[in-house]
Amino acid sequence: MKYRLLIAFAFISTLSFAQSKEGYWDNVRTTNETLHLKAGERKYIKSADLPVGTTEVVYRITLLDDNQKISGSLVSILKSIPDPTGISQGSAGAIFLASTITGDDKCKYALFTSATDADNYIKTSKAVNACIIQDTPVNKEAKLLSTSSKCLDNNAKNIWFAFQSDNWVMNQKVVLEVVPWVDNKLSSGWNADTKKELLNICNNFPLTKSITKKDLFCGYFLEGVTQRYSYKQFSSLLAVEKIKLYNEVSEQALIKTGDKDAFTTIARNNISQLVASNKKQEAINLLQTEIIDKGQATAADYNTVASFYLFSKQFDKAKKFLDAGIQKDSIDLNLQLTLAHWFLFNNELSQAKDIHRKYELQNINATTTWVQQTKADFKQFEKLGFPTDDFKKILRIFGDN
Repeated sequence: MKYRLLIAFAFISTLSFAQSKEGYWDNVRTTNETLHLKAGERKYIKSADLPVGTTEVVYRITLLDDNQKISGSLVSILKSIPDPTGISQGSAGAIFLASTITGDDKCKYALFTSATDADNYIKTSKAVNACIIQDTPVNKEAKLLSTSSKCLDNNAKNIWFAFQSDNWVMNQKVVLEVVPWVDNKLSSGWNADTKKELLNICNNFPLTKSITKKDLFCGYFLEGVTQRYSYKQFSSLLAVEKIKLYNEVSEQALIKTGDKDAFTTIARNNISQLVASNKKQEAINLLQTEIIDKGQATAADYNTVASFYLFSKQFDKAKKFLDAGIQKDSIDLNLQLTLAHWFLFNNELSQAKDIHRKYELQNINATTTWVQQTKADFKQFEKLGFPTDDFKKILRIFGDN
């Protein structure tokens, strides 16, 4: 065992409860149990649940007869020790972790990390898989367990203390006290294993696969999530809450990596997929929340929304987004064509004609002319039941009869 502590105890009443920047003695989640053993009997005590972030545990075992009492609890002793290192160094003078009163009774004991192994010890007296075995009978014991001990391996939740009476005739009373030291950083529950779990989530994002600074992005992503939530809180989030969290943290991570446009690119790809699946309203909602509301919209984005509202005969909404798009780029031809359609269906034929005359000889994009796109749009409007009386008036501008 790392430390064997002496049998005297000097209580210093002037010192306050010990905490430090590194951690604290948890005086709430302690174990303080009394066990009565018949001669030769074996029993065990399960410790209270060890809090997340436990890196050390101090335990004290005291054997008493019925008329003896312990003069000071283990928690009160630890109040005067600033950290687990102080236990061995004798912080603030001579502080020793043991009972001032013990009887002549003695017992053997063993520590286990599972109830199954503790049960087996009770039934057979064989300390299989014990993390500590004390085969020499003692009447008192006080020790510190650290993470180097097998008793605290694998994020142990509890420790089982199994005792065997060494008396041949008389009953005995065993008092067990256990106090954990909680590391402030680890108390959030984010350790190497839980962080790897979060990094796996990040690495599987379609967004992550599309950017160049993947490791840096996931590093910032990890930082963003762990600063907002403990691991327990994060695990309790609903699926929709996690999606919202991922989006928010991803956006901030992209800004820090200088690759914020990647998030917008992914959003536009998702929008295109929704449109292809005829989920236009969902596409528009996504475009609004993920691009427009975040100040990332281009003239093309505004035209996408305006076109949707125009084709669904929501003319006021269409005009709102047309105006916003034209402020972004007044010569974007897709916007200008949508604006011409809006004038056509809002009894402003002359303004629609002016736009068509202005751009009829130009191309909408590298492969599509203004005239071709106008005719394609007219066919779509006709299918949707729009009035077609003025279509011929526009087509005459192009030389069609």
